[in-house]
Amino acid sequence: MRVILILAIAVFATVSHAQEEVLVFTKTAGYRHESIETGVQALKELGEDNNFQVTQTEDANLFNIETLKQYGVVVFLSTTQDVLNETQEKAFKAYINNGGSFMGIHAATDTEFDWEWYGKLVGAYFVNHPRPAKAKLKVVNSSHPSTKHLSEVWEHFDEWYNFKSISSDINVLLELDETSYRGGTNGDFHPIAWYQEFDGGRMFYTGLGHTKESYQDPTFRQHLLGGIMYCLKKKL
Repeated sequence: MRVILILAIAVFATVSHAQEEVLVFTKTAGYRHESIETGVQALKELGEDNNFQVTQTEDANLFNIETLKQYGVVVFLSTTQDVLNETQEKAFKAYINNGGSFMGIHAATDTEFDWEWYGKLVGAYFVNHPRPAKAKLKVVNSSHPSTKHLSEVWEHFDEWYNFKSISSDINVLLELDETSYRGGTNGDFHPIAWYQEFDGGRMFYTGLGHTKESYQDPTFRQHLLGGIMYCLKKKL
């Protein structure tokens, strides 16, 4: 009985450890954001303060079944264009199918345009953007951990993406008020942060995070933290 108990504790500890590991993927095959390194540092600091470990990589070879199952969430931080080959794509899909989580930040929607499954996972694809500007974001759902700290309207300076192929399955958290800045093309329905349960796993995406300054903003950092905790299935 004692041996069984010890083994059970060991298995539980292994599972718990895996849930606290976060893989931040920053590979780019197109435009590279100057804010990536600042974003990685911010995520590491959030991890230090909230009991999760952040590992950053640009090595797509980590996208294999054995490696990915170590992580509670895989974050695409401003990845761009085609960053995974077919074998790596299959491993990532299997990871999600087996209950893994995905979090996309900013240019994660400017990634893997030719992979239909990824488009459904991330929830939309980037089209273009106007010049960075301050805009008003309407909080559509204030009960999610990524938005519960926000008032009804959040003013923030960033680069605002216009999207295509917006999935009807996403649960919108924040919408852009296109009357508050110039260059929006999605009209009255312009989601900019959302989440969903998808194909066995769960995901969270925020279109914010273009600028270095964003990652020093406590409000935005709390938004990111809420997204991570949702993906890790942990209470904030």
